[in-house]
Amino acid sequence: MVTLQTAENALKEVYLGVVADQLNIATSPLYAKIKRSSKDIFGKEIVKAAPFGVNGGFSAGGETDPLPIAGNNNYAQFRSTLKNLYGKFEISDKAVRASSGNVGSFVNLLADEMETLVKSCSLNLNRMLYGNGSGLVATAKSVDATNCTVTVDSVRNLVEGMMLDVYQSGTKLSGCPLTIVSVDRANKKFTYDSAFSTTIAANATFYIQGSKDMELTGIEALFGGSSIYGLDKSKYAWLNSYVDSASEEISDIRIQTAIDFLEENADSNVNFIATSRAVRRAYQQYLNIYRKNVDIVDMGNGFKTITHNGIPVYADKFVEDNSMYLLNTDDFTLYELADWRWIEDEAGRVLRQNAGFPTYSATLVKYADLICDKPFGQGKISNIKFTVEDPYKTYIPTTE
Repeated sequence: MVTLQTAENALKEVYLGVVADQLNIATSPLYAKIKRSSKDIFGKEIVKAAPFGVNGGFSAGGETDPLPIAGNNNYAQFRSTLKNLYGKFEISDKAVRASSGNVGSFVNLLADEMETLVKSCSLNLNRMLYGNGSGLVATAKSVDATNCTVTVDSVRNLVEGMMLDVYQSGTKLSGCPLTIVSVDRANKKFTYDSAFSTTIAANATFYIQGSKDMELTGIEALFGGSSIYGLDKSKYAWLNSYVDSASEEISDIRIQTAIDFLEENADSNVNFIATSRAVRRAYQQYLNIYRKNVDIVDMGNGFKTITHNGIPVYADKFVEDNSMYLLNTDDFTLYELADWRWIEDEAGRVLRQNAGFPTYSATLVKYADLICDKPFGQGKISNIKFTVEDPYKTYIPTTE
């Protein structure tokens, strides 16, 4: 007979390893390439010595000249707080009891919950990877309160079912979070649950629930802001990443210019290019015009993409519009206390009743943050101009 203890054992002994593997391998090609480490973690912080420059103790002197003066290695200290990442699922007591006499039904019940949990965690991990740590997913341009609809600057970070906190002039509105009911991707709008009755004004900002300024220090943090990892960018030039923001079309020459700069000035070997889907289509159009063959590379786990001189050019929905990142993934490390784990109570239980409700929940947790050893070795091409208007938008359904 299936019991709560059966579910408990299954979550610990069967599903935890599977879920962790799926999140670590299949979240995205970029996430899979980033190494993980538990070193350099002290308490709740990552404290890491970051070398820069070279040791100056070298010279080419005369036969009887003094030997060179010994130089020192140059180090700066990176500091970052471990971020708290949670994934939670819930099942009702009724569902558990209904499947108690049928092992197959119970397995399907847990499998469905795990699949949904993995999808949600994977999506948000990948979103954070390209973010700046703020948790900002959209900004309101206009609001139709009657129809519970908000027109936003971008919907690339929005998915049905997301629960968002709303901030107005830096203050979180009462009644948060709201739940996204549908996303109109063609018109950059989303509809929210009418249960959220607080008035939303234009310029309101939306964040994943409870996540404002709490997310991973993603790639975009390298290209914005005045500091990173506790250091002032104005004092350390090597903290400033390469940016090409000219309003020009994408081309092999433009990409290679960025790669050459990174190789020559930062000794960086770009091995991964991430871009928006619109920019990838523009690059494919460029290749179709100027080259006969478009090389395709298999990145594993079902991911395939075009290349630039053998470097994968992968399109990800979470890369900001009209942008392209040129990265050396060897410079990135996800520092973590441990891999994904279930939160346990004093008795070691992971599946617990929600107080006052006939439901049970379990929560996955990971304490981690992303660190780039060499920010100067990463590049971004932004403000990419299109020769012709992107025809793809004609085929985006108005509702999904």
